[in-house]
Amino acid sequence: MRAPGGPLTLDLLAVPKEVPGLRRAVRAHLGGPCADVQLCVSEIVGNVIRHLGEGTPVTVHIRGAAGGRTRVEVTDPDPRALPVLVRAAADEEAGRGMALLDAVAVRWGVRQGADRKTVWCEVGGFGV
Repeated sequence: MRAPGGPLTLDLLAVPKEVPGLRRAVRAHLGGPCADVQLCVSEIVGNVIRHLGEGTPVTVHIRGAAGGRTRVEVTDPDPRALPVLVRAAADEEAGRGMALLDAVAVRWGVRQGADRKTVWCEVGGFGV
């Protein structure tokens, strides 16, 4: 299933108050329930907020991918701050974002440039 209307690209500042609106924009663009896609976008942008700081400029790109998947890409200006998959202890309040992404995505990775990086993932269908 491909994203209706083609790709979606949003430029924004990574701040907590933008995340709910970002999830709504993704759902509206995809035309219906897309919980896994929304989760992936939220977690990747949340990592930017936590590790690079509030107000970091990001570009979110959503598009169809091979095999009916939906591809999520979040680009930020720091090629050095890479996401890490860790196992959070049961009583820890943080550290589960990439584990959640890893659990719902078919695959994920990081593409580094000289002055930016893109964290991406692919979710099967819309991840209803």
